[in-house]
Amino acid sequence: MIRTKRLVLRQWNDEDLQPFAQMCADKGVMEFFPKLLTEGESFSMGRTIRSLIAERGWGFWAVEIPGKSRFIGFVGLHIPKDNMPFSPCVEIGWRLAKDYWGMGYAAEAANESLRYAFTHLDLDEVVSFTTVRNIRSQAVMKKIGMSYASNFMHPDLESSDPLCEHVLYKISRSQWEMNAL
Repeated sequence: MIRTKRLVLRQWNDEDLQPFAQMCADKGVMEFFPKLLTEGESFSMGRTIRSLIAERGWGFWAVEIPGKSRFIGFVGLHIPKDNMPFSPCVEIGWRLAKDYWGMGYAAEAANESLRYAFTHLDLDEVVSFTTVRNIRSQAVMKKIGMSYASNFMHPDLESSDPLCEHVLYKISRSQWEMNAL
């Protein structure tokens, strides 16, 4: 369990699956993903995330606001598929329910995830990526000190798909250490 000033990042539990499924069926939350997820797909994804955390000790942690909301989404670290043009790497990512956007929660949890990446996992670099149209996520990337690296075409999407072109952001341990001071 990781605590920030306002949040707890923790392992997933069964009670998180239903609100996660609601998030993954929300057109606003999933605007920059290829499709909405069914309840079964969301449950499966949540269970996979939980098993990866159990196996590694880290991952896309469930995020809660103590005393207010048991589950608002996920933030954390993940190893993307090997077919990404910048693999192997560790990415930082987030997905929060719309009711919790614009409150600084994604950046707060992401900053703590970067701290974990550089101080506990001893990583040299962390990446993040999203479609070029996802300006909100790019703003979080900049807010946590990441820098634009390049554009790329996502290998799992057809080149004609409007979501195919992505941006890649990176932060090195030394950049993070300078920002953390």
